[in-house]
Amino acid sequence: QVQVMESGGGLVQAGGSLTLSCTASELTLGDYCMAWFRQAPGKERQGVACISWGHASTYYIDSVKDRFTISRDNAKNTLYLQMNSLEPDDTATYYCAVDRSPKGYACGANGPLESIYGYWGQGTQVTVSS
Repeated sequence: QVQVMESGGGLVQAGGSLTLSCTASELTLGDYCMAWFRQAPGKERQGVACISWGHASTYYIDSVKDRFTISRDNAKNTLYLQMNSLEPDDTATYYCAVDRSPKGYACGANGPLESIYGYWGQGTQVTVSS
């Protein structure tokens, strides 16, 4: 059974940095589109960034461009989200998600297609204080 696990959340002051990590058992993550979603209290879940399989193109929502970097280490079978210059509006639970099928199209020009992600982690809390 596939298990997706995030780590690296925490409390940080505005302007600080955090790096989230995500691993998944039973999957070779380099073969899958992957994404980071977040959900703040009272708000809908939104796709923050995604990375395709293979050539690993990336997508970011406008509010995190130039601050966040999504990357994957295939040797470690781990996905990362480097978050710099954090702002209070970045406070949310962050979820790692994996496409339900390998070599798919869940990370497109318009961002991660949430309905196609079949494997989700439990989430890690990121809190940014002002």
